[in-house]
Amino acid sequence: MRSVPISRRTLFGFAAGTAIGATTLAAPTATAERPKLGTLVDYSVGVPSAAAIRSAGHTGAIRYVSQRRPGAEWMAAKPLQAREVEALHAAGLTVVSNYQYGKGPTADWRGGREAGKQCADRGLQLHKVAGGPDSAPIYASIDDNPTPIEFAQLIAPYLTGWQSVVGNNRLGVYANAPTISLARTAGLGAYFWQHDWGTPRGFVHPAANLHQFQINKSTLDGISVDLNTILTANYGQW
Repeated sequence: MRSVPISRRTLFGFAAGTAIGATTLAAPTATAERPKLGTLVDYSVGVPSAAAIRSAGHTGAIRYVSQRRPGAEWMAAKPLQAREVEALHAAGLTVVSNYQYGKGPTADWRGGREAGKQCADRGLQLHKVAGGPDSAPIYASIDDNPTPIEFAQLIAPYLTGWQSVVGNNRLGVYANAPTISLARTAGLGAYFWQHDWGTPRGFVHPAANLHQFQINKSTLDGISVDLNTILTANYGQW
């Protein structure tokens, strides 16, 4: 897919769309309670046993198909390994692939389109090594509360880079609700995993397949895990 230059008109369009979206998201009746189809854990500091995940009543795990970054040796659970997948599947649990290498000032999306292509290549390779099928999506992480200008100038090109490698039908996006709205407007992503940083309290985007509702408050086998609600029957599991 060819990269489209971001014009001043496009930037204003994204900004206007975000302002409208923010008004909608803030409305107390903007969304109805959605049925919950189970929960998934995600983790990076260690790998809890599949038995512990299942005993806690979870459906599966969202796992990183990305390397740990320098200075983050504590991320012992990166990247996902084939032996972990085998254990999860043997316990009747599902797996979802997610990519995030940088964070904050080094966030992957800050590199724009070329970074998106490089991250997609690395994520796809690690996904395959772990046993991930060719049909399963990979969620690209926007682990931030970005501005509309950042979306237009950096995030949209970053996701376009991903799209050029994996195709839109395999592109997942981990982001807050306003960013999900912008990605959908731009035609970027087929799956969406919502986090709540920058999302109006209590709002779950209607397009979200997954919702991360708890961070760093639960443990399994003494390992910190985050909790996520499954909102659709197909959420990119394999």
